Amino acid sequence: MEKKVMLIGDSKSFMVNAIVKGVDKEGYQVDTVRPEINDISECVKKTGIVLLYLDTKGEDVSELLVYLRDLIVEKELYFGIIGNHGELEDALKIIPKEFVFYAFERPLNVKDLVVELDRVVLKGNERESKKKILIIDDDPTMLKNIKLLLSDKYNVYMANSGMNGITFLAKNEVDLILLDYEMPVVSGPKVLEMIKSEPQSEKIPVMFLTGKGDKDSVMTAVALKPEKYLLKTMPPAELIKNIDDFFEMKKAKSI
Repeated sequence: MEKKVMLIGDSKSFMVNAIVKGVDKEGYQVDTVRPEINDISECVKKTGIVLLYLDTKGEDVSELLVYLRDLIVEKELYFGIIGNHGELEDALKIIPKEFVFYAFERPLNVKDLVVELDRVVLKGNERESKKKILIIDDDPTMLKNIKLLLSDKYNVYMANSGMNGITFLAKNEVDLILLDYEMPVVSGPKVLEMIKSEPQSEKIPVMFLTGKGDKDSVMTAVALKPEKYLLKTMPPAELIKNIDDFFEMKKAKSI
């Protein structure tokens, strides 16, 4: 992960400039961006780390915070906030704490900030080395359980419908898709056909992960040539082994 940071704040602010200089000395490239949605959307393409310097002076920044909350999820950003106690409290009512790698209360010690940034870069490097798996399933409990099961070894993303999965794949690359068979509106087999028909996703391996074990369902799915047809009733260790074995075999073939 590159040591690049987008700092949202007033470039004329003494503290914002002090942060830029202090972080720059530690080898980070910092882009200062005004707290304007259009400016942020353009600059965020260049980094995975975003810092927001809050100095609201009573101004309503709720629209900005809602935008950033959604952006954190969409782009999988590492996000930190700097502000006074009240500003941080208000911000964390909109942006969940689990979305924030650190909330820094002013006055800020830049050395403490650099320590946290170093941790984020290390975590980002670990995340980038993991394979990416997308789970497409309309059952929220199943999504959460499979994500929890696989997250230690893999980067896991979730889509709660076939069309949401297709939309995700239009903007993101993954190494494997785990696809439910029986879903409302757009069924698993139909989703697989759509995946195979799009140039950006046609080569992504797909495994069915489903509760449908009857002969007709299996035959319909196999005709679409998925990598595997796995049942949700299998023991968790067996599911992990199937996925581990798949990536090991793929790695062996590439050598």
